[in-house]
Amino acid sequence: MARHPYRFDRDAAVGDHESGAAEAADRLAAQPQIGAAAAKSAPDSGLPALRVSANRRYLEQAGGAPFFWLGDTAWELFHRLNAEEAAYYLRTRAEQGFTVVQAVLLAELQGVTTPSAAGRLPLKIGASGLPDPSLPDTDGDDSYWRHVDAVLDEASRLGLYMALLPTWGDKFNQMHGAGPEIFTADNAYAYGRWLGERYGGRGHLVWVLGGDRPLSTVAHFAIVDGMVRGLKAGGARQLMTFHPKGAESSSHHMHGEDWLDFNMIQSGHGEREIANDKRVAADYGRTPVKPTLDGEPCYEDIPIGFRSENGYFDAADVRRAAYRAVLSGAFGHTYGHHSVWPMAPEPGLYASTDFVEAGDFFLMGWRQALRRPGAEQMRHLRALIAPHLGSAFRPAPELLASNRSGDNRMASARSERIAWIYSPNGLYVDVDPAALGSGAWSAGWFCPRTGIRSEALPTAIAESGGSVARFVAPGSGRGCDWILTIEEE
Repeated sequence: MARHPYRFDRDAAVGDHESGAAEAADRLAAQPQIGAAAAKSAPDSGLPALRVSANRRYLEQAGGAPFFWLGDTAWELFHRLNAEEAAYYLRTRAEQGFTVVQAVLLAELQGVTTPSAAGRLPLKIGASGLPDPSLPDTDGDDSYWRHVDAVLDEASRLGLYMALLPTWGDKFNQMHGAGPEIFTADNAYAYGRWLGERYGGRGHLVWVLGGDRPLSTVAHFAIVDGMVRGLKAGGARQLMTFHPKGAESSSHHMHGEDWLDFNMIQSGHGEREIANDKRVAADYGRTPVKPTLDGEPCYEDIPIGFRSENGYFDAADVRRAAYRAVLSGAFGHTYGHHSVWPMAPEPGLYASTDFVEAGDFFLMGWRQALRRPGAEQMRHLRALIAPHLGSAFRPAPELLASNRSGDNRMASARSERIAWIYSPNGLYVDVDPAALGSGAWSAGWFCPRTGIRSEALPTAIAESGGSVARFVAPGSGRGCDWILTIEEE
């Protein structure tokens, strides 16, 4: 492939592995091209680092401002896009109001065996004949890692934080995917230390361990532990979390780990019922208290259960996942599109590792997918919740005089002087006035499709236990979701 300069067109269970890990790190540092000085990327100076809030329910910037995580899964960003394409992607997501981009350094789709868009591989071949994580290939001005540096610089310039996975999980647990398995506890430590030395000074990064694979053996736990210790030894002081397999949370394996700053859920793509609010609520109730969010819910335009005969998740589904999760206590949410995470070039046949599929698996190319309705509508979630995120923000199921089950299940939360109730299909909402307190309140409807607000007037109805305020939404039906907002006057 043709090579491009790495610049942007701004207009367009763990044993003791210390000895072996130190030896691997020493081998890495001994290479002239990636010695300790050369391994450092220029520190980012644009965005303040993130930290966990005092009540441990959300993230905030270093100055204390609450941070609303509105993420996008761009797993193959570094591997599949050249500099100009990456700039277009980042600029689009920044304009749409996203605050975080989630991407993988050693990507899933043959990320260590197939060259990047600019013709470079991230790792050199080691003595085993496989790509070696302790040998990052930084040769030349057009190396893969110079490309990563430039993408990170551009993200920071646009005000975007980056949630970086050091590797996809198939590189240590190839239960499916391309692999190959290349990690040991020792070279995971060396690779982590190198990453910490190179990127530890960048305030706009969050580290995401794991990568969509379970930790099934002692060796898997040792690899994650080694990588964490390496990152910290290299100087990484950014927040850390863990990306689990589908239908699971990082809390399953890692909640008790001191390095896990917040939990990440992957509610995933296999369940027709959007039930991520239940996983958020489970994490919210765990001790020690840690923030949580859904870092990979159902993607827009992905076949349900990965089978096109089941139909596809659409904008209504991704909105439902977003509002249910946040109003159940998540400190933000991650959106995703099925053609964006792999940077699919076009609809039709797309052959790479697991994905040798007919054209009904990827419905469009990534550029078109950037403007899908669900992506455009995520800005309304941020606009509604971000100004009120803080120590008073909490789930508030007591607001509901009654709830429904299944597809019509509602979620509710409150903060200072304001409360929200999400109705997925626009059915009426029964509010318990006693739960609001004794002050005067006014209500309105917020449309998650447009961001438009309208008045909401209650109808008082008699119940055996007291009065109930019923609010009838402006419309109802599939895809006709509404948020009832109640504000103290």
